[in-house]
Amino acid sequence: MKKTVLALLAALTGGVGFSGAAHAAADGAQLYATHCAMCHQSSGDGVPGQFPPLKGRIDKIAASPEGKTYVTHVLLNGLAGSLKAAGGSYMGYMPSMSSMSDEEIAALLTYVSSLSGAASTPTFTADDIKKERATTLQPGVVLEEREKLNAAHPLP
Repeated sequence: MKKTVLALLAALTGGVGFSGAAHAAADGAQLYATHCAMCHQSSGDGVPGQFPPLKGRIDKIAASPEGKTYVTHVLLNGLAGSLKAAGGSYMGYMPSMSSMSDEEIAALLTYVSSLSGAASTPTFTADDIKKERATTLQPGVVLEEREKLNAAHPLP
């Protein structure tokens, strides 16, 4: 009986340790495939009129500190309303991904930034996400943030 309990505890402890290690090394590509590709497509090219493209845009938006904050706010709070992106118009709703950990969101945003294939793309850290998570915004407010950012730095 003691051996069974010890084996069970060892398995549970090992599982927790493994899960923590996997969690710490979040895979942005896998997270994108799981949470984003169904709408924005596996390529990041989006669907005209429905879901805006991410490829070749997020790295440009996140190149400024305000842009980096904005894309972080989109994932943490969602986005709702009408917007223009990459020459197209979109009306819709992006759900919040706030249930994901700071590490996962950082890995996901870093991956999406890399979709352009540019040599130098913005990276996100768990600390970046943690800082912005402290401010909760409604999806419509995130759209207003986008409009202000677009006025200051035209978005692709």
